[in-house]
Amino acid sequence: MHIIQSKKLLSRQVVRLEVNAPLIAAKRKPGQFVILRINEKGERIPLTIVDSDVRRGTITLVFQVVGKTTHALSSLEQGASIQDLAGPLGKPTEIERFGNIAVVGGGIGIAVAFPIAQAMKQAGNRVLSILGARTRELLILKDEVGTVSDKLEVTTDDGSLGRKGLVTEPLRDWLESERIDLVLAIGPVPMMQAVSDLTKPFGVRTVVSLNPIMVDGTGMCGACRVLVGGRTKFACVDGPEFDGHKVDYEDLTLRLSAYREQEKVSFNTYLQKIE
Repeated sequence: MHIIQSKKLLSRQVVRLEVNAPLIAAKRKPGQFVILRINEKGERIPLTIVDSDVRRGTITLVFQVVGKTTHALSSLEQGASIQDLAGPLGKPTEIERFGNIAVVGGGIGIAVAFPIAQAMKQAGNRVLSILGARTRELLILKDEVGTVSDKLEVTTDDGSLGRKGLVTEPLRDWLESERIDLVLAIGPVPMMQAVSDLTKPFGVRTVVSLNPIMVDGTGMCGACRVLVGGRTKFACVDGPEFDGHKVDYEDLTLRLSAYREQEKVSFNTYLQKIE
């Protein structure tokens, strides 16, 4: 059992949990994730490890409430327990001194972007960060990302905070005005595709973090397969990070929506039971 040490709402749909998991805390690296199961009958879901405290033996998880399991997880309070946490899983982010790095985070993907930006800064890189959300209320971890960034741009779809528009707009400005050695993009699939399409003509290496459907997280089930450069890869063991210029985004989008109706039925049934 893993005890929830603290809980905080980052927005009306995004929750941050600090959970007791000393073995994972001691080994996790930026870009890695856990597979979580609330109880013995629960669904297995992947969540990115945002931070860890080795001394306290805790890891920090940030997630968005989108379905049955995340809703159930969000209902747990401090002191409650989570039955299973398997991890750290996935290949860690390649952390080196590259030079000027643009880290682009959209929506809940900002939770993944933060530890990567932090590690890149610690490695001696100049970190330029762009955060995007639909509205001011949905933007998360702005201050945390700001503390590890040499430059920070914020965009919102409605213009309620920062620049009105898409994350690709300030990124284009940077690509046209200064040298960018590496771009890391984490967020909704359309955003990552748009970033990759933008950087390709500039010849800038672009890495994206993919979060397809996962079950076991060890490469056995094959549920998280994605097409990269025309070859099948498993996001859980080959990724979750891949060359953004080689990802088949159309195939990824189709796979992400494959069980949408079943997920909707399951969520509605769950809500009826708890009402």
